[in-house]
Amino acid sequence: MRIWGTIAEILADDRTCVLVSVLKAQGSAPREAGARMIVRDDGNFHGTIGGGSLEWEAIAFARSVLEGNGTAFETRTMALGPDLGQCCGGRVVLGFEPLGSADLSPVSALADAERLTGFFATRGAIGADGRIRRTIEPPDRASADAEFARLEGAVLIEQFGINRRPVFLFGAGHVARALVLALAPLPFAVTWIDNRADAFPSHVPPNTRPCRVANPVAELAKAGPGAFVLVMTHDHALDQTLVEAALDADRFPYVGLIGSKTKRARFVRRLKMAGLPEEALDRMVCPIGIGGIASKAPAAIAASVAAQLLSVDEAERISAEPAVDRHPVGVD
Repeated sequence: MRIWGTIAEILADDRTCVLVSVLKAQGSAPREAGARMIVRDDGNFHGTIGGGSLEWEAIAFARSVLEGNGTAFETRTMALGPDLGQCCGGRVVLGFEPLGSADLSPVSALADAERLTGFFATRGAIGADGRIRRTIEPPDRASADAEFARLEGAVLIEQFGINRRPVFLFGAGHVARALVLALAPLPFAVTWIDNRADAFPSHVPPNTRPCRVANPVAELAKAGPGAFVLVMTHDHALDQTLVEAALDADRFPYVGLIGSKTKRARFVRRLKMAGLPEEALDRMVCPIGIGGIASKAPAAIAASVAAQLLSVDEAERISAEPAVDRHPVGVD
């Protein structure tokens, strides 16, 4: 969801709103720190912090802030069991930030950053008047998390947008078309590569860039460390060349090849003959997708592969995070 672009549109219409953020989540909370919702003065809202009683209580409180013409940032701690009667348990700290026409200029600057970069970090000083004055942090200050927020005394550290994992998808057949749709709402940036004329549909999701090239293998050089590689072309010889190059590069945490166990066995033999070591071959994912789904329908395969990519992506993000305390004492 566009946070600041949506808020800018609301304020430009001379309306007010409250940005509700999950600042801390413990136990079986419905959403993670960094989940956000925008509550408008007309009662409509955008986004979600988890639904259920927690969300409706947050909406009611946000509307009461707007009805009282509140302007100061404040926090509320909610225990989902004792306070809200939700059996999932858990405990969250929510931040409520009222925003009005006086905030349009800084909000517009943040909306521009959101539109131009797609993912950025901010540091917000909470003034004596309760207003948050944010500055945009250098790109290297953003963590690997797609969403993040924490309160450190009178400073609010946040990230906005989606930190998308690059996916290089080779081949534009039925499964690839279904996979592009399955990945559309997920935190991936897809470069979709094929060497055939008219291989791509006329419309693709915003996170997908079609790329028709004569030499698909050369495109691997454009994939940086951490990119995921998926190979499912119409040509098994091309598949082998792509997989060999991807494994030999030794910088991709996921190299997937569509096919059966029989295809995997044949490729392993051929790649061994080409000189790839055993440890490289062990990194080849084939068949692709999670277990337990027998259907060979393109949409089912795509759902299975999307789930697998999410799992690997999450594991990679966790392993890349420094071991720091992200929930300091003193938030309440």
